[in-house]
Amino acid sequence: MRSFLVLLVAICLSLPAAAQLFARKPVYSGMYFQWGYNRDKYSRSTIRFTDHDYDFTLHNVRASDQPDFKAFRTNPIDITIPQNSVRLGFYLNEAHTHAIELNFDHAKYVMDKYQRAYMTGELGGRQYNGDTVLAPWFVKFEHTNGANFLLLNYVGQHELLRSKKRKLASVVWKAGAGVVVPRSDVRIGLRRTDNRYHIAGYIGGLEGGLRFYPLRNLFMEATAKGGYANYCNVLTVGTGKASHDFWFGEVVGLVGYDFHNAHWYSKKKREAKRRLKVKAS
Repeated sequence: MRSFLVLLVAICLSLPAAAQLFARKPVYSGMYFQWGYNRDKYSRSTIRFTDHDYDFTLHNVRASDQPDFKAFRTNPIDITIPQNSVRLGFYLNEAHTHAIELNFDHAKYVMDKYQRAYMTGELGGRQYNGDTVLAPWFVKFEHTNGANFLLLNYVGQHELLRSKKRKLASVVWKAGAGVVVPRSDVRIGLRRTDNRYHIAGYIGGLEGGLRFYPLRNLFMEATAKGGYANYCNVLTVGTGKASHDFWFGEVVGLVGYDFHNAHWYSKKKREAKRRLKVKAS
C-alpha cells in the first residue's frame, strides 16, 4: 500500500508540469477534484498461473465486479469500501474546455465461483485437459482489494447549456492510458494469500458523459467508460505469478468541485491583469 500511495503522490505532483506541456500557451487556470462510485462489466479472459511446481491455464473465464454498496449501511464511516472513483484535474485553458486529469477507479474483479471452465496444464502432479469446476477451495482468483485502474487522461469539454452568469451543463470526453495496481486474493489448493499492492500491467481507456453544474463550483458527472487492461504480472501465492487480460465497460457517477473561481484564484488573476496593464502603460 505504501508504494501505491507514493506512486499516487508522485503523479499528482507531476500533473501541473504536464498541464503546462500540453497547453498551447503556459496557462494554469484552475483545477478540479471529483469523488464517486462505479460499476463494471468484464469480458471473458484466459488466466495462466505459474510457479516452480505448477503451470496451468483457465480458458474463457467469467468474472464480475463486487460493488459492496451494502457497506454504506454496515460501515457508513468508511466510504472507500465500495467500488469508488477519484479524479484530479488541471485545466489547460482559461475557457476550461481542456484539461489533463489523474483518473483512478477502485474497481473489483472476482472470478465467478463454481463456473465450468476449460483447464489445461499441470497442478499438484496431475495433468488437466478438459472442463473443470472452479470451486473456491480449488482455485480462487480475485482483485477484491482493487483491480485499480490508474490513468492519465486528456479531457475535453463542450458547453451544452448556459445561464446569463454561468455554465449549467456540458458534454465531457476523456482518453488516456496508465497502469493497473491490484491487490489480489488468490487460492490455489490449500495455499491462499491476499497479496500486496503492486504495478501489474497496463491499461487504456475512453470515457464520455455529461457534467451538470447545480452551483457555480459544484458539479455532478455521469460517464460511461470502456477500455482494455492487461495484467501481465499478478502476484499470487508464494512465488507464483498469474497473467490475464480483458476488455471492460464501466459506468461512473461523481460529484466534483471546481477551484478556478475560488477567491484565491480570482485574486491572483486580478493581480496578474493589473501587472499587465502597468507594463503596457
